[in-house]
Amino acid sequence: MASTTLDIGDDAHMGPGYFPLMLGIILDLLGLIVIFRSLVVETTSGDKMGKWAWKPVFCVIAANLAFGVLQGGLPSIGVPAMGMMIAIYALTLICSLAAKDFQLRSVLMLATVLAVGSYVAFVWVLQLQIQVWPTFIAG
Repeated sequence: MASTTLDIGDDAHMGPGYFPLMLGIILDLLGLIVIFRSLVVETTSGDKMGKWAWKPVFCVIAANLAFGVLQGGLPSIGVPAMGMMIAIYALTLICSLAAKDFQLRSVLMLATVLAVGSYVAFVWVLQLQIQVWPTFIAG
């Protein structure tokens, strides 16, 4: 007669996807709390909420889309990957267009700090194999 014991094997241990899963669940719960509070809580004056700030919404979404396209490219339509540095500069510049007081010098300084910090964190420290420069520059 065969044994009917339950063998849980390796499935009971936390694998490499456990932390991202738990982090995602926690962020989902926080998002639901924020949405709930935004729909239930009234302003102190009782006035309606103001209009949507469409320019910042558009700029932030466009900046993230541009980052993804520039970082990885779109081979299906012939757009080459431009690398992390170009993608970070584009992300910072497009996002900064949402601000009322756009200052190119400050934006370029911020983009440089973010690009250098990302290079140090992802390429040197974590040793990730990501494209840093466009292929026509890096070869």
